[in-house]
Amino acid sequence: MAREVLPLAIIGGGTMAGVILEGACAAGILLPAKVVVSEPDTSKHDVLRRFGVHVRTTGEAALAWLAVQEKSPGAGQILLAVKPQSLADVGNELAPVLSGTGKPKRTVISILAGTPTAKVQQALGGNVAVVRAMPNTPARVRQAVTAVAVGASAQSTDADLAEELFRGVGQVVLRIDEGMMDGFTALAGSGPAYVFFLAQAMVEAGVSMGLDHETAIKVVCQTVAGSGALLAASNQVPGELLAAVMSKGGTTEAAVAVLGRADVHGSIIRAIVAARDRGAALAGV
Repeated sequence: MAREVLPLAIIGGGTMAGVILEGACAAGILLPAKVVVSEPDTSKHDVLRRFGVHVRTTGEAALAWLAVQEKSPGAGQILLAVKPQSLADVGNELAPVLSGTGKPKRTVISILAGTPTAKVQQALGGNVAVVRAMPNTPARVRQAVTAVAVGASAQSTDADLAEELFRGVGQVVLRIDEGMMDGFTALAGSGPAYVFFLAQAMVEAGVSMGLDHETAIKVVCQTVAGSGALLAASNQVPGELLAAVMSKGGTTEAAVAVLGRADVHGSIIRAIVAARDRGAALAGV
């Protein structure tokens, strides 16, 4: 039996919302006709309509559309895709719509970075089940890794749509305890930055040795992409692949020795832990 495609209201029509929408629609996870996006910036409406979705200027209007589409009250879900600093304003608008006597409890999927589910639930008036998701930026090329965490207000089944939704932007979707979300964000959310940091240094090294910048970029991009593909396809752990590249007394061993003397390994670990701690501080944990 074919899966029923639930209606979805997306609050916020920014870049990540568009990426998720495009990936999920292309994968058949969402039907554009069953999606509404609220975006106050009317200059973005034409771009959003190209997906075939409905567009509204306010979140209140989007939720009114959602209520009409549902087969049963509260069956549709909400994807909260605004900036974290906009949560209070969104809450002021939507809490009266979502909460109150006789209102169905809705599931809200939040992609607000550094924002615990309890904070989202409180901002939206309490009558919501919140699922937290964190895709990283390779979602733009459908190569994301996403973590999904079920808030205290939600049931395990409330996260089923979220997991399916984010497989549209990358096949690796992990369900984790919310207490691990800051660690995941430090490792995977910030992770692309560590790779880009290394890539930039490699490009500069190539230029310093006489390669023109365009050639250095091309070489480094393919080296990083190819190495990532090899790592993903291999049944070997990173340390084993590293050892396989290093010949005794060879060029790679000389390079890794320099990195070892500078304690680059330890610095990377400390950097990721620092990102985790900063995330917890920003979340008020």
